[in-house]
Amino acid sequence: MISPRGLRRARIARSAFAAVAIVAVLASIVVAPDARGLLGGCLALLMGAIALHDARRFIIPNVLNAAAFALALAHAVALDPGAAAEQLAWAIARAVVAGGVFLAIKLGYRWVRGREGLGMGDVKLAGVAGAWLDWFAILVAVELAVLAALGMHLARLAVRKRPLRAAGALPFGLYLAPAIWVAWLVQTMMWWP
Repeated sequence: MISPRGLRRARIARSAFAAVAIVAVLASIVVAPDARGLLGGCLALLMGAIALHDARRFIIPNVLNAAAFALALAHAVALDPGAAAEQLAWAIARAVVAGGVFLAIKLGYRWVRGREGLGMGDVKLAGVAGAWLDWFAILVAVELAVLAALGMHLARLAVRKRPLRAAGALPFGLYLAPAIWVAWLVQTMMWWP
């Protein structure tokens, strides 16, 4: 049974998530007051759902990655409807490269260390990043995610007064998903006339 304090924490967490989601959707629409902004708002919601799910269960559901990828293709068309085929081709190419790099890291880590380091959900999420973002923004999103993950992990260890262990695990999607939306927002703001 959950204690009253636990229920109160859960309510506060849900309220905070709802507030952040509303702000993210509104920011997306303000930055791009057209179809791109609506799609960006949906991206914010999906990335929030992915982050929460990965934080709780250390897994990124395929259905959420697939929805984010489908929205990325719609976003590619919305960027330039006159050159939809070219936009789609570039989005898919970036997705394949980003996902391929993460797959190589996953396989290389398993080969060197003899255990899993990244999950396939993270690989697919990298593909989503590639489909949504331009080349530079992909790098920005990954860097933001890595720095946030390392910073939070080290801070958590310091607070708990525990040593850094080579076998420590953290849900990378928790950090990569929001970083994808932040990179999309910055990328879109830079393109805004």
